[in-house]
Amino acid sequence: MNGPEIHLEVAPELRLFVAHGRRQGRTPVVTDGSSTLGHVVESLGIPLTEAGALLVDGRPAPASHIPAAGELVEVRPVPRPQQVPGAPLRFLLDVHLGTLARRLRLLGVDAAYESEDIGDPALAALSAKERRVLLSRDRGLLHRRELWAGAYVYSDRPDEQLRDVLERFAPALAPWTRCTACNGPLTAADKDTVGPHLEHGTRRTYDVFAQCAECGRVYWRGAHHARLEAIVAEAVRDFGPVAG
Repeated sequence: MNGPEIHLEVAPELRLFVAHGRRQGRTPVVTDGSSTLGHVVESLGIPLTEAGALLVDGRPAPASHIPAAGELVEVRPVPRPQQVPGAPLRFLLDVHLGTLARRLRLLGVDAAYESEDIGDPALAALSAKERRVLLSRDRGLLHRRELWAGAYVYSDRPDEQLRDVLERFAPALAPWTRCTACNGPLTAADKDTVGPHLEHGTRRTYDVFAQCAECGRVYWRGAHHARLEAIVAEAVRDFGPVAG
């Protein structure tokens, strides 16, 4: 580009998206004189899903602003908790975030998940169709124009991913109310009704069951319950309250 030169300062939280040379503070950027501020920010590697306030010479500016020579542009992170107006808070997770999807469902958070790679265009279109916040570690996916809303998942560790999403969006928690396999609602189930789905040892040992209203999967407090209970207890302690 050969146009006006502006000065850019990216918040520390967003510097992982930009080239190393732009991670130390204020740096010059040569623009083409016609691209919007939003386009300039994205061209530097920052998905607009991660950009909060855009300041020009200290004043808030829209993404449609055309930067002029000498302006100082500051890119702030999104505020936390982040509000997502326009629809109930629901999520869509890409193929690489299966563990996070199951943990969100464990907490009663509506989290759709594609276990097969349906491709970036289809994921973005599904986000728009169902008005779900797309969660991904794929930066390119978060640049797609079709997205209704999206968020970058900053860690590759499921424990940290869960805390990040709960802190950022503050969803209402309703533990043990969703199927971790398909996201459907769970209802209390009579032992005699679900008996044909159970092994003999399970029928003999347990008396309290729940069943998914959509896929029919049966749940009980089995060998892994203590580990799941610990995940739920930590989330409720740090990010409650539980939805009534």
